[in-house]
Amino acid sequence: MITRALSPAKLTSVSINEETGRAKVTMDADQVSLAIGRGGNNIGLAGKLTGYEIDVFRDEDSFEDDVDIDEFSDEIESWVLDALKAIGCDSAKSVLGIDAKDLVSRTDLEKETVDEVLAVLKAEFED
Repeated sequence: MITRALSPAKLTSVSINEETGRAKVTMDADQVSLAIGRGGNNIGLAGKLTGYEIDVFRDEDSFEDDVDIDEFSDEIESWVLDALKAIGCDSAKSVLGIDAKDLVSRTDLEKETVDEVLAVLKAEFED
């Protein structure tokens, strides 16, 4: 039921602790923002539907060539990083995997701010 509740995100594993009422779900880094949804709406609704408090974790194998979003705190203001993390984007590639227009609408950041963030993150992966 948890897998269906978090759809369209694709989970790699689900671990349930009946005693605490918590579920640990693991997925590829690019699926985290889908599972959480804008402002945490998807994960909140999934929790209500299933009766579990759901904790989302990135599959470490999918994070190999990625960089934690907090590593950019010297170039990107903390409130911008917080807005990105609020939609489930906790790595550079998870942000880059979302279209700029979607980032603007999902985070309520200005287009110019999103464009600057994307430029900084893209520069990290250029050869």
